[in-house]
Amino acid sequence: MTKLKLETFLPYRLNRISAAVSREFRSVYGPDFDLTVPEWRVLATLGQFEVATAKAIGAHSAMHKTKVSRAVKALEDRRWLRRRQNDEDRREELLQLTDLGRGIYLKIVPKAEAFEKRLIASLGDDAGAFLRGLAMIEAQRFDSALQDGPTEGDFDEGSQV
Repeated sequence: MTKLKLETFLPYRLNRISAAVSREFRSVYGPDFDLTVPEWRVLATLGQFEVATAKAIGAHSAMHKTKVSRAVKALEDRRWLRRRQNDEDRREELLQLTDLGRGIYLKIVPKAEAFEKRLIASLGDDAGAFLRGLAMIEAQRFDSALQDGPTEGDFDEGSQV
């Protein structure tokens, strides 16, 4: 019987790297802004798209609706986000950042971009090849869903970025 070497098994390595990068990235938005991972994802998604439903945020950020709901409530309690009824579908609400929330988002973005730049720089001359390989894996696993984000239930790694 052959034995699987976990430390060289690509899915394990990708997950382990993801968790480590996520923990390190939390230093960008966690300490100064007291955000959880789900709160960060909601803030970042609304910062990117400006207005979205909770369902769309969950799909884009790969979070279960319960985590989205809790994060939305927390951000609303801090007055970083507001809800309004969707006139096209009264069963759902449209969410958007308040001026205060947008201000927080705009403070985090340069730090997030600097974090990404340092991470890519740490790859050295191999960065381009690595990013192309990563894009190939994403394209094979998510196909056209990359443009719309994952659908609910595709994956939900709450401890990840």
